[in-house]
Amino acid sequence: MIEALNRDDSSNRLRRIVIVGGGSAGWMAAAALSQVTRIPIVLIESDAIGTVGVGEATIPQIRTFNRALGIDERNFVRETNGSFKLGIRFVGWNGDGSDYIHAFGQVGRGTGVIPFHHLWLRAQAAGLAGPFGDYALNDVAARAGKMAMPGGGMPAQGTNMPWAYHFDASLYAAFLRRLSEQRGVQRIEGKIVDVAVDRERQSIGSITLEDGQSIEGDFFVDCSGFRALLISQLDGSDMQDWSHWLPCDSAQAVPCQSDRPLSPFTTSTAHKAGWQWHIPLQSRVGNGVVYCRAFMSDEEARDQLLANIDGPPDAEPRQIRFTTGTRRKHWVGNCLAVGLSAGFLEPLESTSIHLIQYSVARLMAMLPRRDVDPAIVDAFNHEISQQWARIRDFLILHYWANGRVGEEFWDACRTMDLPASLTEKIDQFRAAGHFTRQDEELFTQVGWSQVFLGQGIVPNSWHPLADEMSEIELRDLLSSIKSQHGRMTSAMPTHGEFVDAFIHH
Repeated sequence: MIEALNRDDSSNRLRRIVIVGGGSAGWMAAAALSQVTRIPIVLIESDAIGTVGVGEATIPQIRTFNRALGIDERNFVRETNGSFKLGIRFVGWNGDGSDYIHAFGQVGRGTGVIPFHHLWLRAQAAGLAGPFGDYALNDVAARAGKMAMPGGGMPAQGTNMPWAYHFDASLYAAFLRRLSEQRGVQRIEGKIVDVAVDRERQSIGSITLEDGQSIEGDFFVDCSGFRALLISQLDGSDMQDWSHWLPCDSAQAVPCQSDRPLSPFTTSTAHKAGWQWHIPLQSRVGNGVVYCRAFMSDEEARDQLLANIDGPPDAEPRQIRFTTGTRRKHWVGNCLAVGLSAGFLEPLESTSIHLIQYSVARLMAMLPRRDVDPAIVDAFNHEISQQWARIRDFLILHYWANGRVGEEFWDACRTMDLPASLTEKIDQFRAAGHFTRQDEELFTQVGWSQVFLGQGIVPNSWHPLADEMSEIELRDLLSSIKSQHGRMTSAMPTHGEFVDAFIHH
């Protein structure tokens, strides 16, 4: 047994990893893999093929990814035209005039086993509580247009005020390309004209470029976007169509200039057949309109977009078509789909880049040998499918729980049949504010509760232990939280001042 465990398995080691496609997905994969392995890595991309490149808003997990790559945060923000993000502001989703923020970080302070929202529910029923967001530091700072980090003379928020970024996705890909090439990744320019598929083994053998060059590999990462040049040729990778739950199927995107103060949050504003994003970077604003063509024409969407931006557009709006859904198997044989080749979830909660990051992280954890073990592949596909499904449910919640009565698109969303996994969450929360996190899903109880409450799903009761606190203690708790957040926020610079000082440090 010991001899078997100690055998030399170097002949079964991967000899080359081939990444097809650049953009954020390809270069994130290349940068991460080149950080942890000496296996030769080749990335093939064509300058003649554009990328979707709308993933300019992120969630805090991107900081973990960048740190793992040894990226200096100041240099990253400078090089990507970046700014900071404390959460996502949702305007009009619960009807005209509604406005809430899904803020990163904690809301309030729980006591013992009781999450804070149970105390807030009791306080609200007694007339003692302000809006839920008043007790989230990120929400308060975001609405004040403020930003700070621990140290440097700023308030020491620590983990109480986590942040993410807005950045130019094409600049981020270029930044990671430079890093990857410094670490030995070989980039090959060219268009793929043929893929050699072993039908019996369901694996990729090589790819052929337009110039006739053939490139072999032991493991292939498909980052070719919606075309899915590799994974689409393998059995079991067919798409699951989720458009009956998430019916938007088009987007138009355009940048513009702005003289407004630099806000530290992404804005998602509902319109009659979808929503519009506003993502502030250092030198421009990213704008986009997401819509369902069954309820809004392309021309109407273009008018909607251009009528609600901060200044003249810097270019013509770019059209994007999509079908929401994901592949049944992201990993088949020796091929893994990452990014848009794996599926699409609209950027409502800024999860696009996170899903790339998650797939790459799981690949590194399960990196195979040349003889890929089916058990590893099955485990990977299960984890990925659960992660996508849980994020899908979170996005569906925004649509189903809307309060835009009298608009055909939104009325239809409120009457849709929901996945059982989402119905369970809604029923538990509506009954008693309860939440069960499943399968290491991305969004926590805090995130779900902000969207539930922000869109009008208020529990019928709260945890009985919340009644143990006297009204005086409850009032004092809420008051102390608001006072602390007010003091901390008043001491912070504006987001614009902070970014300027940060990049010129």
